[in-house]
Amino acid sequence: MKNRIFNEDRYVNPYTDFGFKKLFGTEVNKDLLISFINSLLQGKEEVRSLTYLNTEHLGISEADRKAVFDVYCENERGEKILVEMQRGEQQFFKDRSLYYATFPIQEQGKRGDWDYRLKAVYVIGILNFTFDQQHEGYFHHEVQLTDRKTQDVFYDKLTFIYLEMPKFNKREDQLDGMFDKWLFVLRNLTRLMERPFALQEKVFTKLFKAAEIAKFTKEEYDRYEESLKVYRDWKNTIDTAVIKAEKRGLEKGIKEGMEEGIKEGIKEGEKQKAEEIARQMKACGLPAPTISRCTGLGLEQIDEL
Repeated sequence: MKNRIFNEDRYVNPYTDFGFKKLFGTEVNKDLLISFINSLLQGKEEVRSLTYLNTEHLGISEADRKAVFDVYCENERGEKILVEMQRGEQQFFKDRSLYYATFPIQEQGKRGDWDYRLKAVYVIGILNFTFDQQHEGYFHHEVQLTDRKTQDVFYDKLTFIYLEMPKFNKREDQLDGMFDKWLFVLRNLTRLMERPFALQEKVFTKLFKAAEIAKFTKEEYDRYEESLKVYRDWKNTIDTAVIKAEKRGLEKGIKEGMEEGIKEGIKEGEKQKAEEIARQMKACGLPAPTISRCTGLGLEQIDEL
């Protein structure tokens, strides 16, 4: 295909919307998603089959905000699994995770007599950023409701799993088990020119075949190129906004010359960062809901920029 010479990567970028859904959100590649989820659960339970569900959800009333998931599915036990690729840090990404978890919980409600018994809900976030600065080597977070005094799990049917991908830096010769291998693939896929020797399992044979850009149809390739352009524009916007915001926040803190001033400068820098990102994303022609999703700003705030 004539225009393919401009893309020198061999394998699809899984951090693009097209790439992520190509590998994990299609019926033909469902076994890839099952293998990935089972590697996260690490033997605590095993998913044998999955059914893809509608990724667009409305709240209880028409006035409620809509949620659009990356991948949403249900296992053979009726448990809901939501998988999200978070490409960049948002102001309130934890709040967003909790908000998204309410949809698979609420939709289990039944009319008439109902005892409120719920199926388990898993929210899996693959993060292309870090949020835990205190634990440098800790990147696999599994969060449940616990009793603060006893540390016992209070409710085991709601689980948040966060993977801070930039912290995963194992080499091929250091990989131990399927969990490591899946994270290695997600972290390095676009940098690979051939399938690593350590990834000999059948599921990775299928993954590398599905991810090979040269085997895309023209329609798939065009969609991927558009998705890649959005990802690159978005990443450049984020990087530029972060640099500007950090500079402004630091200058404000230095000018005030006191600890309180520095704290206020950092806080102001965070606000300016989100607004700067939103302005540049608007300039790129991205829709307001997408900008809101990436920055944490409300639609009204975005309209005023």
